[in-house]
Amino acid sequence: MSLTPTSLLTLSLLLLLVLPSTATSSLHNLLQSQGLPGGLFPNTVKSYNLDPMGRLEVHLDSSCMAKFENRVYFDNTVRANLSFGVLNGLEGLIQEELFLWLPVKGISVSDPSSGLILFDIGVAHKQLSLSLFEVPPLCNPQGASVKEDVVMSNVFVAQR
Repeated sequence: MSLTPTSLLTLSLLLLLVLPSTATSSLHNLLQSQGLPGGLFPNTVKSYNLDPMGRLEVHLDSSCMAKFENRVYFDNTVRANLSFGVLNGLEGLIQEELFLWLPVKGISVSDPSSGLILFDIGVAHKQLSLSLFEVPPLCNPQGASVKEDVVMSNVFVAQR
């Protein structure tokens, strides 16, 4: 019996639902099995859930700030739809671009051999080196003032 790519994906998702999903390393492995770099989420992952429809919910110890190429802000819960090579409909991840904080709407790797990952920040798509995402970044908890700055920046962007 031959397995098709679709049946392999379904089987791997079902296996992941059965396996425990509480460590950063298991999220790292999940992302890699889905064609994404393992270091997309910070080192402060407390747990994650993946439902049968591919909805991924990642719980962090607290909201925090990390840096890939630019600073990024992670809410304490980040949600996205996971499919092979793609995180779509992201919620809870904001990236600083030219002194503005913009929500990251999607992340994709369409051609791993290119060495590039694509961030959809709404107004533009940004290509970054995959090597920036090999290891989960260190994430520093931030005070309420950072969250307020991010929210105020988003209000400004939304009004433009």
